[in-house]
Amino acid sequence: MAEAAAAEVTLEGLAARLLETPPGTRCVLAIAGPPGSGKSTTAARLVEALEAARPGAAALVPMDGFHYDDAVLHELDRHARKGAPDTFDVGGLRSVLERLRARDEDWVAVPVFDRDTEMSRAAARLVRRTADLIVVEGNYLLLNRDPWASLRRLFDLRVLIEVPEAVLRARLEARWRGYRLAPAAIRAKVEGNDLPNGRIVATESLGADLVLRG
Repeated sequence: MAEAAAAEVTLEGLAARLLETPPGTRCVLAIAGPPGSGKSTTAARLVEALEAARPGAAALVPMDGFHYDDAVLHELDRHARKGAPDTFDVGGLRSVLERLRARDEDWVAVPVFDRDTEMSRAAARLVRRTADLIVVEGNYLLLNRDPWASLRRLFDLRVLIEVPEAVLRARLEARWRGYRLAPAAIRAKVEGNDLPNGRIVATESLGADLVLRG
């Protein structure tokens, strides 16, 4: 049976829905989408709106912090496909999500990916027990393949960002130009890695409750 179409939502509508969560109740939200879809910007704006309405209530957990280190990717012969589904520590992310749902620690430390160095910084952010609204963002949070599929049960609300591929391509090319890559290197990254990863997200994500049109 085909999956029922998810309802569309705006950023403002999503913030309003989350703010309906009673104080003291933890809600864990997943925001998934292809590379270049604006997940990080959307999640940051959402957390900013939530914090403005309810100071101290929101926290952000980026999936990218769970990238395997470059040394590990070279060992696995996967460095050229950095950012693909099998280049992340899914078990580590699942463990953090389970700890967040348990809510029995004063804080949970999470890693954060540094785009300037292309490396993750361990324990770079603290999610405090007082935070009710946890926004998790990343490409593969709703991916319907193991081991990613084991994460879906840990989210109370699931959002997928949808963006036309032509828009993704333009955004991704602009992103890599910002890092002063040569045109050939940009084409290799976009066509050989970013867009194939985006197609995986678009075709294999499952279980979204809501859709944001990017």
